[in-house]
Amino acid sequence: MQDEVIATPTPHKRVPWNKGKLTEAKPPLRPKHVWSIRTKLQIEGRVRDLAMFNLAIDSKLRGCDVVAIRVEDVAAGGYTGSFLHSSISGIGHS
Repeated sequence: MQDEVIATPTPHKRVPWNKGKLTEAKPPLRPKHVWSIRTKLQIEGRVRDLAMFNLAIDSKLRGCDVVAIRVEDVAAGGYTGSFLHSSISGIGHS
């Protein structure tokens, strides 16, 4: 009989994408950082990104709540829909 060598593929050791990186909560943005981001977005003409950034900062929404907002959730004239009111009241901000 011949010895059969069964070649089993060795699993590649994947390195986690966040290995060695800080994964805890980050400190809040300082006012000078907020204004520099707003200015940069204005200069680059990124109106959509500026609107999303302003909404996130001014309403104190979490990132997952901001990206879930649809056009229908924000009414004309600056009045917000029920989604924003329920989101803000649900996260404990005053």
